[in-house]
Amino acid sequence: MAESQNPPAAGPRPFEIGILTFAELTKDPVTGSLPSPRQRARETIEQAQLADQVGLDVFGAGEHHRTDFVGSAPSVLLAAAAERTERIRLTSAVTVLSSEDPVRVWEQFATIDLLSAGRAEIIAGRGSYTESFPLFGYDLADYADLFREKLDLLLAIREQNPLTWKGKFRAPLDDADIAPRADGLPIWVGVGGSAASAVSTGRRGLPMAMAALLGPLTQHEQTAALYRQAAREAGHEPASISINVHGYVGRTSQEARETMYPYFAQGMLENNHQRGVGMRISRSAFEAQASPGSALLVGSPAELIEKLLAYHEVYGLNRALIQLGFGGMPQKEHLAAIERLGTEVAPVVRREIAS
Repeated sequence: MAESQNPPAAGPRPFEIGILTFAELTKDPVTGSLPSPRQRARETIEQAQLADQVGLDVFGAGEHHRTDFVGSAPSVLLAAAAERTERIRLTSAVTVLSSEDPVRVWEQFATIDLLSAGRAEIIAGRGSYTESFPLFGYDLADYADLFREKLDLLLAIREQNPLTWKGKFRAPLDDADIAPRADGLPIWVGVGGSAASAVSTGRRGLPMAMAALLGPLTQHEQTAALYRQAAREAGHEPASISINVHGYVGRTSQEARETMYPYFAQGMLENNHQRGVGMRISRSAFEAQASPGSALLVGSPAELIEKLLAYHEVYGLNRALIQLGFGGMPQKEHLAAIERLGTEVAPVVRREIAS
C-alpha cells in the first residue's frame, strides 16, 4: 500500500503553543497529601477549559497504565474536554499504538472529532512505559514490529473505507466498514530521539512530535535533520515538528523555579520510572536544566518567550507542547501557569515567529 500523509497545509503554518498532561497522582512534597483519582480527572478537564479560554492552541492527554496515573484512557478525557472547550485542538500525547487496536483508536478519535467539530488529533507512539504490553497480551519482543504494522493499519483506515487488510498481529479485515469517518484527522508520530524512528516518520510524510526530557536544548537537532531529509527524499513537504517538554511559567524567574522544582523532583522520583526506581533530580541539576541552553522551559514569561524562540530557531518548529505542573503541582499554581502561557507568552512568540 502506498505510504500515506496528512493533508498538505495551505501556505505557511502558524506556530502553535499548547499544554499536555499525564494526569499523574503524586504525593505533594509540601503537604504530604495525595489527590484522589476523581480530583485529578476533574482538574485535568479544568486545565483544558482554561487553556482554551486563554487562547492556547492544543491540549494533550498522555496514556499510562498504572495506578499513579489517571490517564489510562486519554480518549475519554479528551471527549470530556471537547464538551468544555470551543476552539483548542485535542490530542493524545501519546496513544501507545503498539498495544492498542488501531480500529478502536480510530473509532474513538473520530468520535472526538465529531464532538469537537473537527478538533481531534492523534499522536501515535511506541510507548516509553511498557506496562500496557503484558496488560493487553503483547510480547515486548515484538515492540518495533507491532508499531509499524499498527501504524500502517491506522493510516489505511484514515485513507480508505471500506477496508480489506491483513497483518500479523490482529485478525484480518475483509471489506470492513469502519466508522465514524473523520476527514483529514491529523496523525502525528511521537519520537523520543531515535534516528530510525525519525527517518521512518519522515518517509511516511507524517508530522513528528519529539519528546525532550532533560539535556541540552539542541539534543535532538540531528534527529530533526534526519527527519526532514527523509521527508524531502520521499517527496513530502512541508515537514512538521513539535517539541514536547516540561516547564512552568511564573511571574518571575525565581518564583517559577521555586514553584516547579519540588513537584518536578517528586514526579521524576515517583512517576517517571519503568521498574519501580525513579530518577533523583538535585536542585543544582534542576537549575542547570533550567538554564538558557538546556531543555526545561521554566522561568518568567520573558524567559519562556526567549527559550521558545530558541527552540524554534534550532528545530524550525511548528508546535511546542509544554507539560506544566508535572509531579502533582497544586491546581492553583498549575492554572496560573496556563494563564500566563496563554496571555503573556504565546501571543509574543507567535508574533515574533510570524514576522
